[in-house]
Amino acid sequence: MSIQNVPLGRRKFLGGLGAAIGLSGWPSLAISAQPTRIALVMVGSISDGGWNQLAYEGLNDLKGQPGFKTAYVENLTQARIPEVVRGYADDGFDLIIGHGYEFGAALGEIAPEYPGQFFFATTFQSDASPQPNLQFADMAYTVVAYAAGALAALSSEKKFAVGFVGGGDNPTQQSMSRAFIAGAQATVPGIKGLGIVTGHYDNPSKGKEAALTMIGNGADVIWHAADVTGLGALQGAAAGGVRVIGCYANQTALAPSNMVSSFLMNLHTMITSLGHSVANGQFAGGKEWAPSVGEAWTPIYGEGDNATDLNTALLDDVSVKRFRQIFNDLASGKLSTDSYR
Repeated sequence: MSIQNVPLGRRKFLGGLGAAIGLSGWPSLAISAQPTRIALVMVGSISDGGWNQLAYEGLNDLKGQPGFKTAYVENLTQARIPEVVRGYADDGFDLIIGHGYEFGAALGEIAPEYPGQFFFATTFQSDASPQPNLQFADMAYTVVAYAAGALAALSSEKKFAVGFVGGGDNPTQQSMSRAFIAGAQATVPGIKGLGIVTGHYDNPSKGKEAALTMIGNGADVIWHAADVTGLGALQGAAAGGVRVIGCYANQTALAPSNMVSSFLMNLHTMITSLGHSVANGQFAGGKEWAPSVGEAWTPIYGEGDNATDLNTALLDDVSVKRFRQIFNDLASGKLSTDSYR
């Protein structure tokens, strides 16, 4: 996917997901005597402005289409994941989506108990044996983190340091921190990449504290991948007068003058396409779906018809061209981030 003149729709993402689950383009509506029942299970809030909200919006889209019935639970504690997932399975739901790293191991244990139903975890493939009714997803987390580090370094005014604020203390967030630092330091030699994984996805004060700590250590651009905690990081960074990069949703409106770009994650389309794959009997269990960064993420700045990929008021032409090339190289696989996983 070429980032220059980036299409803000998701046609390529749809095609990539369609290929991954055995579809050609956008799947046809499935209308049968019995509706396809889909449950979305989340440990966070559907009003987090990003990771959970986008998935919920995709589920809500399915709810409004013929042939689907949906349910969801939010703010679930990790201890209750097995109970709630089994509850939906016992109730006959066709597809249960566990949204986040926390669901990988649990779904690996539960899926074999319900061979006639399907499960999807939005996290890396676990070490357990593949299950034919279970699919995992590597949503190019380390790749987008490398891209964000590169963009942060290019948009830094002082070229001294840039920072990453992470959420839950898990392997995904730790790998994103490593990739962000590597992307920054490889793009602008001599710049420091800083990272703080807060251990929280829903604590804005922790995000703000982390951002201000890194600003105190010289960072003048902050990126987050921390949901509600990340909103606090953006607030703290903007209050500290430094530049910011959003994540998961288009977060331009939160700090328009300070926002370089947001990495929009195409979760909405992923959820709707998964629903259709089950309804059409084309769910691709037993493997990990791994879209390219260009399929899973879209850099975006601005709103509506004025939206583009970057805030060019904060980047010179050389930096814009350099970032677009880096993103394209990441999307094509020419530039690899496998060593940071």
